[in-house]
Amino acid sequence: MSENVLVVELREGAGKGAARSLRRAGRAPAVVYGKGREPVPLSFDPAELLRLLAKSEAGLNTLIDLRAEGAKFAERTILVKELQRDPIRGKVLHADFYEIDLTRTVQVEVPIHLVGTPVGVSLSGGILDHNLRELEIECLPRAIPDSIDVDVSALEIGGSLHVRDIALPEGVTLISDLDLSVVSVIAPSAEEIAPPVVAAAGEAAAAAEGAPAETAAAKPGGGGE
Repeated sequence: MSENVLVVELREGAGKGAARSLRRAGRAPAVVYGKGREPVPLSFDPAELLRLLAKSEAGLNTLIDLRAEGAKFAERTILVKELQRDPIRGKVLHADFYEIDLTRTVQVEVPIHLVGTPVGVSLSGGILDHNLRELEIECLPRAIPDSIDVDVSALEIGGSLHVRDIALPEGVTLISDLDLSVVSVIAPSAEEIAPPVVAAAGEAAAAAEGAPAETAAAKPGGGGE
């Protein structure tokens, strides 16, 4: 089993009223499904679930064991399939737990971690454009990587990396479209190339040239008053 254990309780009530009662008691409703079994309604402590996810670098791909004390509920290893939050307060409202078989592969999305600084950025002033943030893969549950490292240090302006260019760990199969662009280095726009200081200096020079003429034209008028 995994190192992360979440204690749950079997949930009997259904509907909004029962869910509100759970939340007032500091708990939240959930359902666990998968592995060919009927879905089981549960309740859990949202603070404890968030603590487990926060301490793990795998995020929602963290393997968690569900355990119900004093109930006829076999311990199950799950992934958090969906976590619903209040859009304003951010409080956890509901969770979907997906039961997995540790001997069978699963499809998950893992974050892409860029390594290094492209030479096109550090030496040529290019701009790094990170197009794809997550990669869809398939592997055994215990082989799920926390992230996929992509070395971008050799990229020059105009250079790019696609999904097909990514090296995956052993035992991990790629699901994402091979032609998707992951990252590229683009040339800065014309506005970004022209230094603002130079433009300001030019404007100041033009203003200085025009100032005497305006003053001279104002003098005759001033003398006629």
